[in-house]
Amino acid sequence: MAQPALAKKDFPSLGEFAYEALRARIREGNLLPGSRVREAGIAQQLEISRTPVREAFRRLEADGFMTLEPHRGMVVVQLDHQSIIELYTMREALEGTAAGLAAQHASDAEIVLLRDMLDHEPALFNDPVRLAAHNLQFHQALFRAAHNRYLLKTANALRDSMALMRGTTMAVPGRAKTANDEHRALADAIQARDPETAEQTARHHINNAQAARLKLIFEPV
Repeated sequence: MAQPALAKKDFPSLGEFAYEALRARIREGNLLPGSRVREAGIAQQLEISRTPVREAFRRLEADGFMTLEPHRGMVVVQLDHQSIIELYTMREALEGTAAGLAAQHASDAEIVLLRDMLDHEPALFNDPVRLAAHNLQFHQALFRAAHNRYLLKTANALRDSMALMRGTTMAVPGRAKTANDEHRALADAIQARDPETAEQTARHHINNAQAARLKLIFEPV
């Protein structure tokens, strides 16, 4: 699902606008890890001066999304092995908590939505890019079903960091079908209003996603 374009008028300053526009480009894969980001080019694309772009660069560098490299300038960060492990550790904790809360607080309509999304997954098994986007929507729906705005805010920040990893685990042979089975088990636990099983199922799912990510790194498909 395409996101609406950001508008300058919706932000308190041009620096904030530039910051959110660049984060969105990283999140959506338009600025890939390791790619060089030119201040003048971004200013021209966003139709603003270079000063707010420079401000956005400083914030993104402080947030860990960009880094200044000798002889290259500002580039989008590429995560190392340890950073990936740390991200998945956080994701396991957040997803487990979200699943447990969803089992307690999700409405019947939200559970129906989760199941409808799962029914659409098999049609995307042979299209890893589209399946990855659909997978992200499923997990966002899970966090919304937890009905905890602070958890959702933290999850959104983590989602942006996850975008710093190249490729998708859905390209790993067999992962698409396995992930769908894990999602269905998770939806079953939520529908059964079983918080403990829901949390453990979500944690197991993220552990398997981490294993697929490491496989993708060391055995590119």
